[in-house]
Amino acid sequence: MSDFLHIKSLFRNYDVHFVDDLTRPLQGLIDHHAFFIIDSIIWEIYKEKLKGIIPGGRLLIVEANENNKSLDKCREIIETLVARQVRRNEKLVAIGGGIIQDVTAFSASIIYRGIEWSFFPTTLLAQADSCIGSKTSINLGDKKNLIGNFYPPSKVYIDTAFLYTLSVDEIKSGIGEILHYYLYAGSPLFDELLHNYDVVISDRTHCMRHIRESLKIKKSVIEIDEFDRDERNKFNYGHTFGHAIESVTDYAIKHGQAVTVGMDLSNYVSMKLGLISPDVFQELHKKLSLNFPEFDLNKINLDQYLTFLLKDKKNIGNNMVCILAKGSGMLIKQQLPLDNHFKEMIHAYFTRELQKKRMVAE
Repeated sequence: MSDFLHIKSLFRNYDVHFVDDLTRPLQGLIDHHAFFIIDSIIWEIYKEKLKGIIPGGRLLIVEANENNKSLDKCREIIETLVARQVRRNEKLVAIGGGIIQDVTAFSASIIYRGIEWSFFPTTLLAQADSCIGSKTSINLGDKKNLIGNFYPPSKVYIDTAFLYTLSVDEIKSGIGEILHYYLYAGSPLFDELLHNYDVVISDRTHCMRHIRESLKIKKSVIEIDEFDRDERNKFNYGHTFGHAIESVTDYAIKHGQAVTVGMDLSNYVSMKLGLISPDVFQELHKKLSLNFPEFDLNKINLDQYLTFLLKDKKNIGNNMVCILAKGSGMLIKQQLPLDNHFKEMIHAYFTRELQKKRMVAE
């Protein structure tokens, strides 16, 4: 193991280890009677290596899709753990991205009133974001992340070799989440990442610098607001609008790129409310649009999109709670009435006329 990042938590402190050989940590977990929950794609890629390390009876393969991020799948996992005689003094290990993390962490948090779990994140998004912070989230029907709690891992192991198995879209998804942290912090690495955008996508070794910086930004906040009651709320920047984009497109757009569009939409609303100037909006839009998905946003059903926004779990009464921008490093939490004016702003953002105006401005 090369080095680590220490995270303070009210549940238990834990370390993020940056490693270049998974054999030793995997063997150590097996020696302590761990049970492994692995993404089916990761299993197919690495099964020849993993079969020689992980006993077959201590393994569950799960397909990482939104349908499996559910109470039904967590119940199935728990029933499997009971049938395989996993005990409360043993440990679960998740190997995969955010969905595998969520179902493993949530299941670990409720079986036997909580058992330990460790995490090997295999996506850029999980390595640069979700692997720390304690949150577990699962969906309820079409309501994204409605159920969950706080339950951190006991250890996290990051190996960037996993990134070479990812598609370009999956790397772009992780970049979207990293950009969101950079804008929260006003980090100079925001411009650096976008300047080297194509290089980072093609040469995954460049991701490590951004993984470390993203986690350091998140660490600085979760250690003072682990339960998301104050400053951590600002990490929802781009997410309220982004989650609804994921839902309305039936997850055709990956999370981090949906968040990228969500940040742009949040900036547009900020501009319409006079929080930022049109010049600032256009400057940020030009940069963020580098990480937009290859999806025609004009095809989004706006009535359905607004319906998903109405279902957001952070809403208070008839107000939508969202994070707006006064500029890079200057985010604010604000309640917006879900009235006709709000709907008109959303419609204006997505209309073809606005898209054309943006292209001219660029």
